[in-house]
Amino acid sequence: MAEQSEIMRVEAVVVGAGFGGLHMLHKLRELGIEARLIEAADDVGGTWHWNRYPGARCDVESVLYSYSFSPVIDAEWRWSQRYADHAEIKRYLQFVADRLDLRKHIRFNERVERAQFDDDRSEWVLTTSSGQAIAARFCIMATGPLTVGQLPDIPGRDEFAGTTYHSARWPQQKVDFTGKRVGVIGTGSSGTQLIPPVAEEAKRLFVFQRTANFTVQARNYPMTEAQHALWAENAGEMRVKMRANVITGAGDAFMTDEFRAHQQQDAHAFTPQERQAIFEERWRIGGGSTLMGAFRNVMTDEATNEIVSNFVRGKIREVVVDRQTAEDLQPSGFPIGAKRLCVGTDFYETFNRPNVELVNLRREPIVSITPTGIQTEARHIELDAIVFATGFDAMTGALTSIDIVGSSGRALREDWRDGARSYLGLTIHGFPNLLTIGGPGSPSALTNVVMANEQHVDFIGGLLAHLRAQGFTRFEASEAAQQNWATHCAAMAERTLFGRADSWYLGANVPGKPRVVLPYTGGFVPYREKCDAVASSAYDGFTMR
Repeated sequence: MAEQSEIMRVEAVVVGAGFGGLHMLHKLRELGIEARLIEAADDVGGTWHWNRYPGARCDVESVLYSYSFSPVIDAEWRWSQRYADHAEIKRYLQFVADRLDLRKHIRFNERVERAQFDDDRSEWVLTTSSGQAIAARFCIMATGPLTVGQLPDIPGRDEFAGTTYHSARWPQQKVDFTGKRVGVIGTGSSGTQLIPPVAEEAKRLFVFQRTANFTVQARNYPMTEAQHALWAENAGEMRVKMRANVITGAGDAFMTDEFRAHQQQDAHAFTPQERQAIFEERWRIGGGSTLMGAFRNVMTDEATNEIVSNFVRGKIREVVVDRQTAEDLQPSGFPIGAKRLCVGTDFYETFNRPNVELVNLRREPIVSITPTGIQTEARHIELDAIVFATGFDAMTGALTSIDIVGSSGRALREDWRDGARSYLGLTIHGFPNLLTIGGPGSPSALTNVVMANEQHVDFIGGLLAHLRAQGFTRFEASEAAQQNWATHCAAMAERTLFGRADSWYLGANVPGKPRVVLPYTGGFVPYREKCDAVASSAYDGFTMR
């Protein structure tokens, strides 16, 4: 640990300059708490700074994927598209940082390598890549659920003589695939978005698919003047409806109440013909939450889920001309939504292009990557570039990549060796004064992340204000409260279909990672109500001194 004289001291430190971190910094300033934010990148943006691959865009409507705490921000910013791309989202966050005068409190180009709790001083000491140490009474990790990219362990991966890319760390300059033979490994959310634009440039595109995923059309379009006017007049009401969505907390901003009418009903209350008409209308409108929110029991009833799954499978067969390719693209063996539902643009249509070939790794596994391409069990495919669209070490990777050491030398990596545990997804027993935004045990990636982050920031702000009012300087989740929350999270997961797939929701994409349903599956509204109850009971489950 650095000498005490070398340490910069503030009351609170925030790690990460994405949606959660910027809002948290603003909230701390409002509370009169001296704070600094540490960011590894050279600018704000969080995951939207790094995820800049072709086709990268949000799968929540732009107007809803935005801050609600500032009427000024709402009034001065206009979204150009229904689903904003990565560049527009980053410009939005840059605008927020400038408009709220946050940059002077941010230290860019510094990666937190270690965070250690000093029991004697009841403070966190963070060491960054620059060698600078910063100490703070409170440490708030706003590192995001989708931050640390995951590379597949394929023999010869580092021997390829061509160019390699990872969707989670795309170059800032444009990548030109014109005239090149390109291989894309992975058909999850990132893969389904980048494959169509890469196919438009590449001479040949080989898509290496291990597991077929469900993909729905985004139906993106430019925002109209009428929609801008409607949003300006009704933003508050639209957000109230969004927050009232029990399961996802997301939705479609411009959906009519009549269109929403059946969202709170079971699918079994409708005839097959009525269900088909509802699905067809929602498929036409597009968007993941549009289809999955058709009925309230899509993620809790296997029969209903299979009806939705079969509808999407039918759409794949309608679109893809080659019969074998269409069958290879059919998702099977898991419920729709149990893996992250992909929202793309013309993903299935791309396989009708003459320069695109699907390589089904179930029939033709990869043996190795060679200096000139990829060797499968059946053939060698010559390539000039390989794109790894292989996702993230989700929910926990950004936290365990930092050497976090809590009270009495307790290491977070060891503490989570058998699975991540937390209280409310906000704090961890044995790690006093440490808070996580969007951590495991919170709705996080299963809902509108911006809305979920705002709820976390408000809870944390209330907690810190309570500590100050009561004269406390140290808090910690009790072991009993954490265990009770883990038991509750497991019970909620058992009631849903989320545990029925080998997904990153369970950490199944990371070799050796314990299988635990990481996000809270009980729904955003019940989660928010539980947090509100904890706050109103003087923060039951926390010990303070």
